Amino acid sequence: MTIELKIGQLAKQVGVNIETIRYYERLNLLAPMSRLPSGYRLYNRDSQRRLRFIKNAQALGFTLHEIEELLDLRASSKARCGDIQRKAETKLKHVEAKVSDLQALARALRGLIRTCRAGRPSDHCPILASLENEHKLPGKMRQSK
Repeated sequence: MTIELKIGQLAKQVGVNIETIRYYERLNLLAPMSRLPSGYRLYNRDSQRRLRFIKNAQALGFTLHEIEELLDLRASSKARCGDIQRKAETKLKHVEAKVSDLQALARALRGLIRTCRAGRPSDHCPILASLENEHKLPGKMRQSK
């Protein structure tokens, strides 16, 4: 038995906004199974699974472009688990780099906070002064010109 869900029902079951589903459709990440003569989109269990796949992949930090690649691999008869594993390993390396950057940022903020003397007027605040001096910030935290 095939289930038929309207866009609002699908959105509610997966826990996303209707506009999110429409956006994924515009990106060709998701497509309705069919449309009623009235124009209402209808979705089935595969649509529901695909939408959950997208949301879960996003929760792991995959971009929509990367999710599209994963979906393509999922549909390919030539793809192997190792192909997906390599994508996950690449994502993990990016996540670990972000964690390292955030740890450096936290260290820099802790250092700035230690220099603060709360009773001083703001025109003598070492935190504000250090924000004016580009060389005092961690290299990866600075914006390039």
